[in-house]
Order: sequence, then C-alpha cells, then structure tokens
Amino acid sequence: MGFLEIFKPSKEEEEKIEADVEEGYVELDTDSDEEIRSKIIVRPFVMNDFESIKPILDSLREGKTIALVNIRPLKDKDLVELKRAINKLKKTTDAIDGEIAGFGEDYIVVAPSFAQIYRSKETTEVKSEPKEGMQE
Repeated sequence: MGFLEIFKPSKEEEEKIEADVEEGYVELDTDSDEEIRSKIIVRPFVMNDFESIKPILDSLREGKTIALVNIRPLKDKDLVELKRAINKLKKTTDAIDGEIAGFGEDYIVVAPSFAQIYRSKETTEVKSEPKEGMQE
C-alpha cells in the first residue's frame, strides 16, 4: 500500500459520493458546536460589592458578551466602591474598544467592539472619574 493510497476513499465511499453528486447535492455536517460558541450572549449581572466585578470583566474580555449590570446594591451600600468599580469597567471597556452606557438610575450596559449602544435621552455616557489634581 502506497502513501497516497491512505487518502483515497474506499469503494463504498466513492459510490456514496457519486450518488450524492448525481442527486445534485452534498450533505454537510450541521451538528457542530461552532454555531453555539459563536453566538452573542446578553448576560445580566448584579454588582453587590467591588469583588462582583471580576466575572463581569472576565466575560467581557472573552468578547462575546454584552453585560447588563445592576448597580443598585452597591450604590446603596458604598458610593466610593461603586465609582471604583465603574472606573474599572470603563478601563476594561476602553481596552477592548467597547462601549459603556448607563440607563435609568440602576443599570449600566457594557458592549464589546462589535456592538454599538444606541444613545438617547435615557442613556448616558459613563465617564471615568478624574483623579485628584488631574483633568480630562
């Protein structure tokens, strides 16, 4: 048996290919997991404390998640931690060339670079808080 004979289809495979060609179509394998992995996920998150930001950042870095973040629990608890968390979200969003916007009083939307957030009066641009002594 020669090296190239390994790649030749068997007689049964040749007959099946010829039959498919005669019928005018070729059946493709559509049961692959690639379609599932390529879908975009819109995922809700709740920010209870600063540590709650890690799963949000991880999913954004994967690049297939649009995050809807409920900031109300942290807003009620600690405004300083909330500002810190929003600044961290903003920096990560800038790093992935995404967009971040707030809507209402309690939610923030973070989208990767392939998505655009529609801006209206209800949505506002989330801006980083300037550090003391620095201006934007």
